[in-house]
Amino acid sequence: MSEDWAAVAKAINQRVNELGLQQKELAKRSHVSLAIVREVQHHLVERRRSPRTLESLSTALGWHPQHLDAVLHGRTPPAIDDPVVDLADTLWSRIDRVEERLEDITDRLDALKSDVASVANQLAEVAKHVRGRR
Repeated sequence: MSEDWAAVAKAINQRVNELGLQQKELAKRSHVSLAIVREVQHHLVERRRSPRTLESLSTALGWHPQHLDAVLHGRTPPAIDDPVVDLADTLWSRIDRVEERLEDITDRLDALKSDVASVANQLAEVAKHVRGRR
């Protein structure tokens, strides 16, 4: 079965425009990292994603939890009040969740690294100023 990630990106972009959402707000509502929201929304990286990621994004956009999964696989999305079909919790979906979590951790570490570098630069400037007064 082929996957159409471009269709997923298009559906998300249309819905985000309808709702007037920013990427940050979608990430916050869906509990999906901003980096992953960006990748999916702009079709930057085409790879297997956890069904829970698409479910979280679908729900945050006010759709049936399996809306984006249906779009991805070329099916008609279910109505908002249709029952949720239990998707098997496969090894692949577990690996995808771990990978997504690692990406989130990497993003946070990069931000911390930047903050530490900024503080180090500020301390160096203070030290230079103190030395200059002696």
